[in-house]
Amino acid sequence: MTPLRKILCTESSNKQVVCHTRIVCKDVYYLNKIQELGIFTNSFLNLGKTHATTHSFHLNQYRQFGWHITCGKTIQRTDRNEQPFERSRDEMTSENFVDRYRELIEDPTFSRIVEWKANHSGSKIIGCYPVYTPVELIHAAGMLPVGILGGGNRLEIAHADSRFQSFICSIVKSTLELGLTGKLHFLDGIVFHSICDPARNLASVFQRNFPQMMVEFIHFPQNMVSPHTVKYLSAEYRRIKSAYEGLAGKAVTDEALRQSIRIYNEQRKLIRELYRIRSEKPHNLSTAECYVLNRIGTLLPVEEHIAIVKEAIAAINQRDEKPKDRIRVILEGSFCEQPPLELIEGLEAAGCYLLDDDFLQGWRWFLKDIPLDGEPIQNLARAYLDHSVFSGVKHDLREPKSKHLIDKVRETGANAVIILAAKFCEPALFDYALYRQALEREGIPHLYLEFEEKMWIFDKSRTEVETFVESMLFD
Repeated sequence: MTPLRKILCTESSNKQVVCHTRIVCKDVYYLNKIQELGIFTNSFLNLGKTHATTHSFHLNQYRQFGWHITCGKTIQRTDRNEQPFERSRDEMTSENFVDRYRELIEDPTFSRIVEWKANHSGSKIIGCYPVYTPVELIHAAGMLPVGILGGGNRLEIAHADSRFQSFICSIVKSTLELGLTGKLHFLDGIVFHSICDPARNLASVFQRNFPQMMVEFIHFPQNMVSPHTVKYLSAEYRRIKSAYEGLAGKAVTDEALRQSIRIYNEQRKLIRELYRIRSEKPHNLSTAECYVLNRIGTLLPVEEHIAIVKEAIAAINQRDEKPKDRIRVILEGSFCEQPPLELIEGLEAAGCYLLDDDFLQGWRWFLKDIPLDGEPIQNLARAYLDHSVFSGVKHDLREPKSKHLIDKVRETGANAVIILAAKFCEPALFDYALYRQALEREGIPHLYLEFEEKMWIFDKSRTEVETFVESMLFD
């Protein structure tokens, strides 16, 4: 019996489970500074018989039933009506961003969003499939944009496999699974764009299977050098705006759109500040924390997210952690499907400071604020053309695809690059062929890893990264 099984084996009549040993703190490598671990199962007594022994599987896959543990003490079940990720602002510390919000971002039932809609009668919610959505158009219509970023590794694919080929990426299948199992019932609409062939087809599948849901598809420009690009994209945005005006039952004025641009400018500016802190002082802000603070913004009203990030930055600025002996790395390739949080934690624990990444790229799409003067839709379109981040799904031939990656390595002083690409992601694989040539030409070490959002075994990836790190530290 493994140490972790021993910890989970004894349940008393008062619904408390005795923790036999503190070895869990050492055994689960990716949980740094453990305060509380969520553990969930219908019966602890048969856990060792019916489930895999991988530690990450237990800790991640069983949290949803409401069990929480404090290492070396006692674990007790939390009332399912409680929201474990909600804490008062007075309790905010500089140590627990991942613990506090983990349940929110890993909840496949979107319970926080469902609760929000129940408390805001008549409100509409629009799901935003990766990578980028002009959320200002949704917000200005009085609706809530919510990131639909797949089902993660808490969702079992039972229906969607029969709708798609076996070589389709996980996020396409899990997003459809969320719909087929009723977990997206709160959505009044969802918007897609041309990421790849499977994503384009997913829009049609949603339109056919969920007729009660408004399904929109944004046709972003493929020619970034044409003098007509801004005019074309502005017309496309006006078409989307008109559709959402009909759904919301209200007109979107230029002033309302300017106000939405202003508030999303503020949100993106705060996220850029988080990334600046992480790039300059990665010992004070982990990638997992940065990711979680960014990810919750896809699931909350923007005004609420801004308040959280402001307080988080103030807390982070009070830190003075001692740097560790790690290599400095740029991570690239996860712009659409998101890796499990445990994998991100594992990369860091294996000896990497991740200075920059392309996680949740569409929610921090612009490199600087969108102007408020002038015609707002045209400003949105021009910002997409001239001031947006590089992306494998944005067809911009004005510079080589690999240039932004090489520039990022030089600007941050990174030692290496990790390409972390979703399995079967064609845009990421196409980009990697070009990245590899450029990285080898520049003499920059790199490691290629594949992941799936549904994965729950991370030993292989951790070993590969540890070997890569050691080859550089001890070369």
